Amino acid sequence: MEFRKRIEELLNEFLENREDLFLIDLKISAGDDVTVILDGDHGVSLQDCLDASRAIEFNMDREEHDFSLQVMSAGLSEPLAIPRQYQKNIGREIEVLLNDSSKIEGELARVDDEKITLILRYRKPKEIGKGKVDVEEEKEIPYTEIKKSLVIIKF
Repeated sequence: MEFRKRIEELLNEFLENREDLFLIDLKISAGDDVTVILDGDHGVSLQDCLDASRAIEFNMDREEHDFSLQVMSAGLSEPLAIPRQYQKNIGREIEVLLNDSSKIEGELARVDDEKITLILRYRKPKEIGKGKVDVEEEKEIPYTEIKKSLVIIKF
């Protein structure tokens, strides 16, 4: 069986038993360095990474095919890649870079298979008189318009 297909098969078997985890990326370099990036509905623990690594490592024969394996969680600085990642971040502030290079920041309110909905909060000048008023509006953004999304980390 082809090396990549065997790795994918073992990873899929592991993820079938761990429905709270999901694959973000699988990279295999020309030198057979395998990198698996996982995320989870409730985060990814070190034990989760060890379990995934063992599920692959213990079922491969290094005598037959030598490789290196690295299993990691998607970090906070990693962009959101799939709807399930957006779903787990509902209620958080995110920054969205659109295909036209404009940026939008807002609270992630809803997610579906085609789009995300942000709540935008800002101040704008009053229409009559001096001063400003607080404005809150919702903006729907289709995935096709998103270049990159990052969770804004606040301390």
